[in-house]
Parts: sequence; C-alpha cells; structure tokens
Amino acid sequence: METSRIGRWMRGQGFEGYDAAWRWSVADLDAFWRSVWDHFGVVAHAPPTAVLAERAMPGAVWFPGAALNYAEHAVTRAPPTGEAVVSLSQTRDRSALTGAQLGDAVARVRGALRALGVGRGDRVVAYLPNIAETVVAFLASASLGAIWSSCPPEFGPRGVIDRFGQIDPVVLFTVDGYRHRGNAIDRRDEVAQIRDALPQLRATIELTYLGNRVPGATATWDELISAPPDPGFEPVRFSEPLYVLYSSGTTGLPKPIVHCHGGILLEHLKVQGFHHDIGPGDRFFWYSTTGWMMWNYLVSGLASGASIVCVDGDAAYPDAGWLWRMAAEEGVTHFGTSAGFIMACRKQGLVPGHGARLREVGSTGSPLPADGFRWVRDAIGPDVRLSSVSGGTDVCTAFVGGSPVVPVIAGEISGRCLGAAVAAFDDAGRSVVGEQGTLVVTEPMPSMPVALWGDADGSRYRAAYFERFPGVWEHGDWITITERGTCVITGRSDATLNRGGVRIGTSELYAVVEEDPSVADSLVVHLEDPAGGPGQLVLFVQAAPGAAVDDARLAASLRASLSPRHVPDRIVTVRAIPRTLSGKKLEVPVKRILSGVPAARAASRDALADPSALDEFEDLAAAWR
Repeated sequence: METSRIGRWMRGQGFEGYDAAWRWSVADLDAFWRSVWDHFGVVAHAPPTAVLAERAMPGAVWFPGAALNYAEHAVTRAPPTGEAVVSLSQTRDRSALTGAQLGDAVARVRGALRALGVGRGDRVVAYLPNIAETVVAFLASASLGAIWSSCPPEFGPRGVIDRFGQIDPVVLFTVDGYRHRGNAIDRRDEVAQIRDALPQLRATIELTYLGNRVPGATATWDELISAPPDPGFEPVRFSEPLYVLYSSGTTGLPKPIVHCHGGILLEHLKVQGFHHDIGPGDRFFWYSTTGWMMWNYLVSGLASGASIVCVDGDAAYPDAGWLWRMAAEEGVTHFGTSAGFIMACRKQGLVPGHGARLREVGSTGSPLPADGFRWVRDAIGPDVRLSSVSGGTDVCTAFVGGSPVVPVIAGEISGRCLGAAVAAFDDAGRSVVGEQGTLVVTEPMPSMPVALWGDADGSRYRAAYFERFPGVWEHGDWITITERGTCVITGRSDATLNRGGVRIGTSELYAVVEEDPSVADSLVVHLEDPAGGPGQLVLFVQAAPGAAVDDARLAASLRASLSPRHVPDRIVTVRAIPRTLSGKKLEVPVKRILSGVPAARAASRDALADPSALDEFEDLAAAWR
C-alpha cells in the first residue's frame, strides 16, 4: 500500500482494502474511469463531454467528444534517453532504440506511409516478427489514424489470408523469412501468395531479415526509415478503430475484433499501472508473437512509461533457461510468459533464480496449476510476485489477475481486476460463489470491441457475446469465484485451441486437413494435462471411402499452412465423426468424453446424425485412461 501505484491511488480514493476498491470500481463506472483518466494524465486534444454516456451492452458509449491518439501516448511517454525498445532475436543481433530514436523512426515511417496515400481508416497489415521495426510500423500507422493488424511469419498463407483478407489492407509490411532453431525459413513464396490474395494493396514494404529481397516489393524498410520525418499524431475519436485482432471460433473465418484508441489506452494504463505496477524505470517483457494479443499488451508498456523488451525466437531454444538468463542480463522487472512454459521449466528441474531487478512473473494462456506457483516461488524467488491472469483477445486485457496489494495463493488467481464486473453464472443466469459457472461481465468495459469487422448490423457481435444472457457479456471460460474473492479458471467452454500461447480456431485446421483427398471428415480437440503440462492435441479423421490416411502428410500440411505449434500430438482414424442433425461437429462433447465424462452425459444421441458415432470415442477414453 505504501510503495505501489495502486496502493497510492487507493489511499487517495479513501480505500484501505482491495475488495472495497473493486466493488466501487464496478458500481460507479463514471467515477472510477474518470479517476483512471486523471490519475494517468490522458492527453486529449478535445475533452470528453461525459465518461459513460450510454451504459448498455452492447452499445456502451465511452468518453464522447474526446479526441486523442494511442500512439502519441506510447511515443511521448517512452523513456527519452535510455533504451525504450530492446529487440532480441535468434535471427540477428541485439538492437535498441531510445525514446528519441523511437519518435524519430515513427515520424519517418509515418511520413513515408502518408506519401503512399495512407490515411485515417486505411488498414495497414504486417507479416512481421516481434521486433522493434514492428513496433515502429504499428505506432506510425496509428499516428495517422490508420488501422493495424499483424500476423507472425510462422503462420502459413492460409492463416494470414483468412485474417487479412477480411479487412482489405492497403499496405503490407513483411520479412523475407526468419530463423527457427538455427535453420533459415524462407517465406518469400508465402509472401507472394499473401500479396496475390490482397488485391487492394498499394504497397508491399520488405524488411530483409534473412538478407534476401522479396520479389515484387515496392519499397524497403531502409527507404522508409530514411524518409523525411513527419512528426505528429492525428486526433481521433475515443472509439475510433486502432487495430483488428482475431479470435477464432469453431466455424467460419477467424473473428475480426475491432479495438479502439481510447478503450485500449485507458484499459492498458489501468491494468499495467494498478495490477502489474508497471511505470517509468521498469523493463517490461512478455513472450509473444505478433499474432497474439499479448504483443499489443506489451507495446502499451511504452504508454505506461516503461521500456519494453521484444523477443523473436523459440522460447525453448537453445534451452528453456535462456529467457531467464536474458531477463537477468537485460534488467527485466516484469517477465511475462505462458503457464505451459512455467510448467515445462518446472518439469526440467530448472532453478534459474532471477536478476536483481525482477519484481513480477506474469502467467497467462491457460490455467497455472498450484505446482507452477510453487516452482516460481522456489526456483525464481519468494520475493518475486507471481501474477496469474486471464482475459482474452476479445477485450485485449485481463478480467482477473494479481496486484501488489492482494495475496498470491497457489493455484488461484488473486482477484477480479478493477473496473471488470466479473461474475460466475449458472445455467439459469444466477451469480454463484464457490461453485463453477461461466465467466460473465455484467457491466461495460472501455476495451470491449467497438465492432466486429464487416458486421454492419451488429448481429455477429451480439451473437458472439450477448446471445445467452442478454445485456451481459458471456466470455466462454469456466470460472469459480471463491468466498475470499480469488478466482479459479478451469478452461475454455468452447473448442478454441491454445498451443504455446497462440490461439487458433478448429475451422482453420479443418480447412487444411479436409483438403487432403484421403480425409472425408475430421475433428480436433485439445486435452489438458491435469499435472499442468502442455496437454495433447488430438486429431480424429474419418477416411474417405477406399483411402488410407497418411498421418505424416497431414502433419506436414498443417505445419506449412498454419504453424508448427498446431501439428497434432496424435492422429487417430475413426469410423465416423459425430455431428448433430444440423451438421455441427461435436467438439466439446468429444473432449468431455475423452476426459472421462460418460457419453450419455456429454451429448444427446437423439440429436446426432449417427447416434452410434460416440461409441468409438467412449472406447478410446477407456483405453487411454
């Protein structure tokens, strides 16, 4: 309470305990979010006429009349003289930008983009790794009011086109390739396929990461960074689109989620300042690719006044200890990773300790078991706070997490974040405590999406989050809120896959698998490891008549088209893939059956096109136990 940012804020607001502060933050939204705006000194070119003009969900109207720019806060609040952006790569040497150099680079790329005709509302996309240039390109685009979107170069062309093809970009930033475990991975052919599928492109900007030229590129990164600087930041409405992220469901294309300048800025200032205690003088690192919301979260560390550390490389190569060594060498104060990485370090028996400056280890992506908490305490240090957090791409933040003023309890998330009216609902829509329910948010948050791209009447948005409980956001996680206010997440209630911190929908995997002539139908599930390991990705395939499924060929296709992370651990040929009468695959019921739930409880056979299709899965569950 005496030394943390949230402690000082709480005392200023008259709160002695976190629970009282949280309850006020979700009951008096106007007062709370105004206090966040004032506390962090949000710069507005035009002041807001209200805080929350319309409280409905969906349809909340935040800070009407305000004009601001996210990039202005990130650029002008970055450390001006010290290293603001550190870029570490397994493809090239370390590099860094001071705040002044970052500002100059953003101004030059901004000017070059303007010369290409890029302006407010245009879409700029990147097929780039997590390096300093990607941060510069994003902030330069945002400074113009253009809308950003990115994918890492490990994604195959289908995964990229399914995303970028929905938003009609005008500029593509790309690399020629990258290194993985010491091997050069050439992506020039993939870039050509992506570019050919985006007819609205006016320019392709190449960054020669492996030293090769990208055929057909219209400009190089070096040319952009040598352009005359064009300093400035376009004032935009609070709700104006900043970037598009993608959260894949079980059917159709990845869901294009539109986030806004003001909502992301305000939410990230709050969660980073109050929950992570990030601010000037800190070095913030979160292991991520540019295709995961945690990359966007990382960049916002600049707006919090911290330096950020970008890492492009394999977290386990040359060994699982290298990220911890990096953190000590770079003076990282906040180290973010996945629960799977923590459990892998534990399994290997690592005892890395920590650098003199490390204060927090953040964990997300999946629930962290109690043994993972204990490993951080014992192997990293009891004086380092563990912050297990859970949120989503849909809000680009955490709903529940830690804070310096609340205890850390093994196997549990410390509490609900300020301003996040999180509850556990039973099937009847009643709030429950001490028992598992579906995670809902009963009051609006500024970083809730302003729209789904292309959803003109808002029907997809409503169906995605508000269909089951009208006026209440349903997120899709199973959560238990304990009597003392801590939270336990037990996984997704939908079928979205999460491998190594990268989320991908089952429909994308099916699109690749079912192109194979030997496959008639398929179904994929991810089975969690109760001990906290990475679990297993299991692909079930129904062979085409007279065909034999080639497992190796399927694995190679998935690796090339999607990413190496999504090659199944096991491919199993089954007689039939269970579907409902309306044609929907039974992913969640199959996962439950394989986890030990009797088939009769997992699904109604009367609703199946083939009522006997579940029998084989029940037999497999018995055999695998």
